[in-house]
Amino acid sequence: MPPKRPAPLLQDSQLSLFDAAAEIAPAEPGAARTRRELWLGQHRVGYELKHARRRSIGFVVGPQGLRVSAPRWVPLAEIERALHHKGDWILRKLVEQRERQQRVQAARIEWLDGGRLPYLGEPLTLVLAPAGRELVWDAAARELRLPLPAGASAEQIRDLAQSWLQARAREDFLPRCHAFAARLGVTMKSLRLSSAQTRWGSASADGSIRLNWRLIHFAPAIIDYVVAHELAHLREMNHSPAFWDTVRSVLPDFERSREALREESIVAQ
Repeated sequence: MPPKRPAPLLQDSQLSLFDAAAEIAPAEPGAARTRRELWLGQHRVGYELKHARRRSIGFVVGPQGLRVSAPRWVPLAEIERALHHKGDWILRKLVEQRERQQRVQAARIEWLDGGRLPYLGEPLTLVLAPAGRELVWDAAARELRLPLPAGASAEQIRDLAQSWLQARAREDFLPRCHAFAARLGVTMKSLRLSSAQTRWGSASADGSIRLNWRLIHFAPAIIDYVVAHELAHLREMNHSPAFWDTVRSVLPDFERSREALREESIVAQ
């Protein structure tokens, strides 16, 4: 009887990601894709293997799991030796991807009576108020009371709550922008809110700043970092050491907020 293998700690989540990828990823012309798995230490890991025209073995760990690309002439045994050689890195990246997906799932908002969402880094509760005539923010109770009937749809609740959040975002971001612009010695021409799915902010050489309104979900220190980051671009339109020195001049410990932002996900709406 073969020796009993240890419990596969990563198997379930990673294989499910991998299987989903097989249905989504389009096949490249002339590239053969197969699904395989192997043991890396105590973990059984599924991966997609693609043989293609290339000179070396490449590894990518993304939302769909581990993908391996190898030249057509490289035998499987050599590919697996390379996987074992990179095993610690692969396992670390797979765990990071799983944790990121868990954060994304946890960030999902249920648009219903009693639903909760983050506002300036703290949870608030959505409360339907059928007898109400206007939206009310009760800061003491951290309740957002929406003048909607008990049977209101998720779309109605979402639209009304998001309209309030976007208005609060502009009210909150604008004073921060003016304060940091003064400290940096730059002129902000305009502030616009964005709904980008992959960017928290941007700056144009003409002084225009765009900030993702969903930053209103995060703690003030994180918002300050994004504001300072974008305004610093009005002095340094790059990410050179001089740029980071500019950010540091107004936020000496900006690295802490930058790391916190990297752990955040754009809240699913």
